[in-house]
This record gives sequence, C-alpha cells and structure tokens, in this order.
Amino acid sequence: MKRLLVNQKDITQITMDEVPSEPLKAGQARLKIERFALTTNNITYAATGFVIGYWHFFPSGIDGQGIVPVWGFGEVVESRSEFAPVGERFYGFYPLADELVITPEPQGGAVILDVTEHRRKLPVVYNRYNRGKPKTPEEEGLQSLLQPLLATSYLLSDWLQDNGFFEAKQVIIGSASSKTGLGLCKFLAEISPRPVTVVGLTSAGNKDFVVSQSGCDSVVIYVEIETLEKIPSVYVDMAGNAEVKQRLHAHLGDLLRHSSAVGTSHWDQFQPKQELAGPKPQFFFAPSQIEKRRADWGPGEIERQITGAWKRIASDAQSWLDLKEHQGLDAALPVYDALAKGQAAPRDGHVIAL
Repeated sequence: MKRLLVNQKDITQITMDEVPSEPLKAGQARLKIERFALTTNNITYAATGFVIGYWHFFPSGIDGQGIVPVWGFGEVVESRSEFAPVGERFYGFYPLADELVITPEPQGGAVILDVTEHRRKLPVVYNRYNRGKPKTPEEEGLQSLLQPLLATSYLLSDWLQDNGFFEAKQVIIGSASSKTGLGLCKFLAEISPRPVTVVGLTSAGNKDFVVSQSGCDSVVIYVEIETLEKIPSVYVDMAGNAEVKQRLHAHLGDLLRHSSAVGTSHWDQFQPKQELAGPKPQFFFAPSQIEKRRADWGPGEIERQITGAWKRIASDAQSWLDLKEHQGLDAALPVYDALAKGQAAPRDGHVIAL
C-alpha cells in the first residue's frame, strides 16, 4: 500500500511511504482508490487536523505523521463482506493513498457505512460511501472535486438563511475565489429577493475572476478592507488569514453580527488565539447543519437538496473551472505542495487518477 504522509507540525512537508497491505478480516472489503480531488479543502483538513479531528479518520501509525483525507472513487478489489462485493464502485472519503480497507454495513439504498472501530465515534457523514453507476473520468473528476466543496457552500447558504443572516445587511465572503467561497457567492446570488448584499473579498490578482464569476454585488480586495460599508455584517472566512481577520473585525467592530471560520486556505497566516474587536469567530462545521436539517426535514431530504444544489452550480463549471487530471499517486506531491503554498490558480481543479 502506497500512501502520502504529512508532517503534522509542518503540513508543507509531505512524503511517499509504502507499507504491506493488511489481510482482510471477516466482514471487511478492500477498495482500490482510483480517482480523487486535491483542493485547498484538503489543506484545511491538514491545518485543522487536531482542532477538528481529521487526522483520526486514517491513522498512519507513525507518531507525528498524518494521512490527509480526500474525496473520490474506489473499487472493491477484494472482499469478505456481502455488502461490498468485488467490482462495486463507491464515492466517498478516502485516505491520500492507493487503497482503503473498510467494514461496510448497509444504510439503505445505495449507501453503506464504514463501521471500522476507530471511525465509529467520528461524524457519520464522512463514513458513508455511495454505490455508483459507471461514469466517465470527467464526471468522476467533477464529482470528486465539486460535490464536497459545493455541498459546504450550499450548507453555508442554508445556515445563513436558517439564522436570518444574523440580522445583518451584508455578507462578506473571505477568499471568494476559492471554490467553496465562489459556490457560496453563487448560492446567495440565487436568492430572490435577497435581504443582504453579498461582498466578495479576494486578492488583487483574483479580483477579475471573482467579479466575472461570483454574482457578488461587489468585490473588494484585501488592501481595501477599510472601505467596506459600516453596516450590520456577517463575515464568512474561507482563508483563516489572521491579518485580514484582525483588520476586518477592527473596521466593523460591533457591527459584525457573526464571524464564521470555515477554511484555512491561508493556513500559514492563521493564528488560533487572537484578540479581536466584535464577536469571537466560530467554526462552521457542515455536519452539524446536516444533522439539524435531518431533524427539521426528515431523513434523506437534506441529501436530496445538496445533490440538486451542487449539480446545479456545477452545470456551468466549464465557464469557471479548468479540470486538470494527473496520473499516479506520485503526481499528488507537487499538486499538494502548490496548494499548501497558496500557488494554485483559482480556475484549476486538480484530480489524481491512479
């Protein structure tokens, strides 16, 4: 089994490792990982690996070394489980590696749940695997890339509406060029009539991209934060840039009705302990909104809404996304390195095929 190990103290340091494949026990199945996406979302998983717990899904067994989770497709190549026969293909949460052993249990319909002991206490949404029909490589690439990101975008939009936008008049989206940020801009732009203005916050280099693709009411670059209108606001932070957060909180103060931390694409400028004006930032954890909507709407409805939403936004992806497929696990090394160093272009969507 080949896998990529990330130094948990310096997540820019990633190395290839190889270990013997473990024999299957009764009830287990081995999936060969065949295609997965790499995005700044995965850098967030690494940056918050201890804070939120992403290192716990696929433990490496080596102190100080973690395996970053990715979203993608795998095929059952060996099985001792009646619930995952050889040849079936599943979309879900995988390690940055070339295989995964699961202990599947049926969840109804096309869904199985990995009930491997160490995953039992982890959020269920990450332990579900969806049996899939054959798709083209491009279709699998787009799903691996966009479904998890746009699902988060949709849940953020739903959460903001569910909370009445915290009685704000404007929503400010940090790192609006990121795919999750862009998706949130697009979902908010669909609301009509919309009770808030939507402001995309981005770098000077990405401003034209956000202006042309986001549907935001206005786009502000980081050096212009102090020009933001001083009205009741919500800040949705995809970047985790400590300086940007400090300046925005100082500028808006108590007019900031809520400050939400979603991602850490600028993880190297992230400072967990900051003295900030206005409200204390709170992590947005997408599985919590999923569970709330399951209780509100009944089983299956939030999943149906998410599926329809991400497919709707992805339908014109060719206008704002360049899908780039790379061959082999080794190819993940330079892609991860560019993402971790903030050097990836916002239009690029990277998929690794094994």
